[in-house]
Amino acid sequence: MSRLEGRVAVVTGGGNGIGRACCERFAEEGADVVVADLLDDAGAETVQLVEKAGSTGLFVHVDAASPEDNTGLVQQAVDRFGKVDVLVTAAGISHAEYKSGDRSRDQEMLSRAVETRAEPARRLLDLELAQWQKVLDVNLTGTFLALQATARQMVEQGSGGSIVTIASVAAKHPEAGPPSYAVSKAGVWMLTKAAARSLGPAGIRVNSIGPGFIATNMTAMATAIPEVTEMFVSNLPLGRLGTPREVADTALFLASDESAYFTGEILHPEPIDARKWTAQASWKKAIRKMAEKLPEGNLQTLAAFRVRREG
Repeated sequence: MSRLEGRVAVVTGGGNGIGRACCERFAEEGADVVVADLLDDAGAETVQLVEKAGSTGLFVHVDAASPEDNTGLVQQAVDRFGKVDVLVTAAGISHAEYKSGDRSRDQEMLSRAVETRAEPARRLLDLELAQWQKVLDVNLTGTFLALQATARQMVEQGSGGSIVTIASVAAKHPEAGPPSYAVSKAGVWMLTKAAARSLGPAGIRVNSIGPGFIATNMTAMATAIPEVTEMFVSNLPLGRLGTPREVADTALFLASDESAYFTGEILHPEPIDARKWTAQASWKKAIRKMAEKLPEGNLQTLAAFRVRREG
């Protein structure tokens, strides 16, 4: 018997990356899957992958930060499949302008991140309230809304369930992302622990995954530049980037009965010391290598350099 046979899983951010990998992996293990995403075409593609794996899929357009959308998501899942057994909250953004697959803003953010190595205070002092709030709205509030709406349904069903939140290594290491991202993921981690306490008596387990450096659209802005990739990978114990499927395998464990006595925990695929990511010597080395290839060594042209390397 498959590990999720007869179960219904809801995955936010299911249109790409870790969310899509979870949808595929769960479908392979017998679950019917509700794919929630802001990107309609990407979500529809994931549904096709779910069905190719032999399960039934349903796409629901969802803005992660919308209470109405999250309530409607769970209702559509129940209307179609009669219940919800598993939730994975994979919807997230790294910065306020982030849109999966859109490289223009990613280029700007990478250039800014490199430049602020020399003036670290700028990471906080130049952060606008709207940019801060957007990231928290999607990453933290969005996780809360999906968790709350799903937990209400699970409590009503009376049969327990498993909720898996997607945090980050940045939940414990602020150097691993912009301030708003790190704070939002730390919030997801504490929300997971609080929810596990509250929902345990109802038989609902709540755990988190804190991925490190995974090959997704979110990390593509860095991996497009070999010197930056080398800097990150050199500090990873296994010497390579992780894959979305490897994170999905972790989510499968947490969603299945194999983790029946796990709750309130965070698992880190490829645990790392994120402080090494931003060690001054490592950044200086990466910047020096990039500067050798940039006209006049001007880091302002980093975005153009990235485009040339892709071309």
